[in-house]
This record gives sequence, structure tokens and C-alpha cells, in this order.
Amino acid sequence: MKIKNSIIVIGLVILTFFFFISGKDKAVSPFAHPYFVAGDNIYFDVHQIYAEKKSRELDSICSKYNKIGAFNGTIIYGEHGREIFKKAYGYADLKKKDSLSTSSAFQLASVSKMFAAAAIMLLKEKGKLNYDDPITAYIPEFPYSKVTIRNLLNHRSGLANYMYLADNHWNVEKPITNEEVIDLFVKYTPECYFQPDKGFQYNNTNYALLASVVKRVSDEPFQQFVNENIFEPLGMDHSFIYCLKEDSLITGEVPVGVPGYQTRNGRFVKMENNYLNGVVGDKGVYSTVEDLFKFSLALDNGSLLKPSTLEEAFKGGSPDSQRRKDNYGFGWRIRKDMDSTVYHFGWWKGFRTYFIRDMKNEKVLIVLTNTTRGFPTEVLWEIIKEQQTSEDLLETYNQLK
Repeated sequence: MKIKNSIIVIGLVILTFFFFISGKDKAVSPFAHPYFVAGDNIYFDVHQIYAEKKSRELDSICSKYNKIGAFNGTIIYGEHGREIFKKAYGYADLKKKDSLSTSSAFQLASVSKMFAAAAIMLLKEKGKLNYDDPITAYIPEFPYSKVTIRNLLNHRSGLANYMYLADNHWNVEKPITNEEVIDLFVKYTPECYFQPDKGFQYNNTNYALLASVVKRVSDEPFQQFVNENIFEPLGMDHSFIYCLKEDSLITGEVPVGVPGYQTRNGRFVKMENNYLNGVVGDKGVYSTVEDLFKFSLALDNGSLLKPSTLEEAFKGGSPDSQRRKDNYGFGWRIRKDMDSTVYHFGWWKGFRTYFIRDMKNEKVLIVLTNTTRGFPTEVLWEIIKEQQTSEDLLETYNQLK
């Protein structure tokens, strides 16, 4: 037995050496060579060894925050196209104590924006529109003729926030739709924050309008277009867009997905439906960590959009600025201090959502929660930035043998 253990350790040392000599500046991923032969009929699944260690680490972190009431939700972490860890913590309904699962559908809040952007990019690939077309080419009644599709994608339109406009001029007991948001802009023509392409301001109006462009160009509801062109082709079977119909009564909770909770006076209170849930594009997508992992894989392998299309989507739309922490592409924020890393976080009526893609190191981390006490973002960035070493592989083996 001692001889076998010696062979195993020697084999892993050789594997470690191979990682380093394969490239002076570029580390070789253990996933490129998942199996190593150390002796007669002795195989080591490096992926499994690494995954088990990583899973224990992530489970420890998530359990810690779940126990103190700071994480109620689901998580998935993957590297090089493989799932490393996924798990659900806590409850869908905090009163009924019905457990969440990794197939539970959460309101994605602003993480929904990446799907509105993807829909626009699909139409661009089909030759149905151009990014530098004015929005009035598709919504001719819109009173801001200099705003382009690209301005909306990059949050450089300068347009007023439709939510404030609706709060001031809409009966909040009645759902408002994307088309009715356009009507409000036509009727009241609110003053812009700045001229198109003269500044950056993250604004939900931009992506609500993009959803309307998709509807006008495709001649079908935004939610139908996304379902037919993204969800169904990618096998995102638990994903959908919730749109409160204009003739609906706003009563009780949202009838789909898991409910969201807000903290009030130290207690979690279930959020009720809201008249703004009739607007989609800026929010409204419900999905699971498993489905979002499929979406991330599709971006990596080019099965949804061409690599050249995504390359432009992951470029910052605004000039570099010391005042701006991160830039914004098409539906994704671009991390300034990390190479080839994009992300988006979301908040809406009791939900907090997180989606991070480190494209250089082929890592993805997705966390969905249904309480306003979300996962600390600094912890998520630590998970993404962590660098696994060959010494860790040896340590892992010694722990598992």
C-alpha cells in the first residue's frame, strides 16, 4: 500500500511539473488533461479531485451566510464548461418552509438586460437592424430622434427614467406596459439628463425601449421572441418572462416563480405585485442557475451568437474615466481591474441576482436570491479571483486518500 501511495504522489508531482513547463507565462488547466496514469490501472480524475475540494470550500462559504440570514437562494459555479458546484440554500416561501432547488425560478431583475441585448444582437445578425440606427426608425412616434440603438445598449441615451415618469403620471393601481411607457414619453417629453452619447447613466428606460424595438422589428411580443430564439434553442426549460397584463388586477403576490422578500423592521416581508411589472426588457426574466449556466455556455461556444458579435458586446461603450469604476457593453458591465471579465447584478422587489463571467480563465459564477439581504459581492469576487495551484491539487489528494 505504501508503494502505491508513493507512486500516486510521484505521479501528481510529475503532473504538477507538466503544468508549469507547458507554458512559461500561461498555466495549463487541469481540465485540459483530466486523467493522469500513475501506474498499472491507476487513474486520477484531476477534475473530480479539484471539484470536490472546491465544492467543500463553496459549500462552507454559502452555509455560513445562510445560517446568519444573509443568503437564501441558489448558486452555481463552473470552470472550462463544467459544473463544479451547485446547490440551493433556504426556502422558496419563508413561511411555508418549502425548500428551494437549483431548478427554482427567480426574478432576475436587471440581469434580465443581457437577454434584451442578446435579442437585439440576434436581430442585428439577421440584418433586421443596425446599432447606429435612430430609435425612430422603429418607433417613429418617439420624440427623441437622435437617440440610437447603440446609445440604449450602452446606457448613453440621456433619457429620463420611465419609472419616475410613471410614478408622476400613471395610475399605479393599473399595470403599465412598454407601449404605454412610450406613450408617456410622447405626451410629456421629459427633459433629458444629457444629449445622446454625451455621457453615461445606467437607466432602465434604455432596456425597456430595446424590448419595444424587438417587438416592432419582429412583429411579436418581446417575451415570445426571447422564448423562441433564446430559451427554447438553448434548452432553458425553466426560464420565462413575466409580464403583468394591462387588464390585470394588481393583487397579492406575483403568481409565478419564487416570491421575493424585503426586510422590514428586522423581519422578512413577502413582496406584492407591482404595476411596473407590466414593463419588460429592463427586468422580468425568471430563470434558474442551471438555465443561466446553459446561457453562459452558449456564449462561450458560439451556439447563440457569433464570436464577432459578442466581441463588440463586451467592449466598453463609454470612454475610460477615473470617476467610472467599470464600463458597460451590451447588457454587461465590464470589470475595469480584471482582464476579460463581464458581469451584471440585479435588484428588484425582494430579489438580488449576480452573474459573473471571467472569460479569460473560463469561470462563471451565478447566484440568485429572493431576499433583499443578498450575498456580499466582495465574497463573490474573491471566489472568482481565487487561483488554484498545483500544490493545492497535491494537498487535495492527501486529504481525500
